[in-house]
Amino acid sequence: MTPTSIARGLAAPLMAALTLGLAGCAVEVENRQAAREVAQLSQPPGSVYSGWRVYEDKCARCHGPAAADPSGNAPDLLASMRNIGPQRFVGLVLQRYDWNLPVPQGESLDTLIEQIMARRTAVLSMPAWQSEPSVNAHIMDLHAYLSARADGTQGPGIPQR
Repeated sequence: MTPTSIARGLAAPLMAALTLGLAGCAVEVENRQAAREVAQLSQPPGSVYSGWRVYEDKCARCHGPAAADPSGNAPDLLASMRNIGPQRFVGLVLQRYDWNLPVPQGESLDTLIEQIMARRTAVLSMPAWQSEPSVNAHIMDLHAYLSARADGTQGPGIPQR
């Protein structure tokens, strides 16, 4: 056997091994990409950073910088966010503002509604955000920020971009 015939005889198995090795690498890369896509899809839609900016501009004055007003003047948004999904959040912020506020002891819901309508009680003093362009355009960003705060993946303060 000549060195050339030996090299030709080894070329086919080496090419097969190289091809299989590279195919395994390609599968690995594809699996990582799929995992990234699944992780991204499991996150709420919207930008936490943009939501924080809207929150700071429109919400923090009443709900506090940590989204849980310690004075009791506004609902604790973190507790509320744990119990509502994105669709209900959008409805509550843009269209109605009950946030399941408790009825004071000794009063009926109808009495509370009458007092609010007559402006004798300021329980629901949240402004109407549906016509506010910055809130309306970034409602899912606001949801992403408050969801991240509620589930503990974002602390108070400026989020990373």
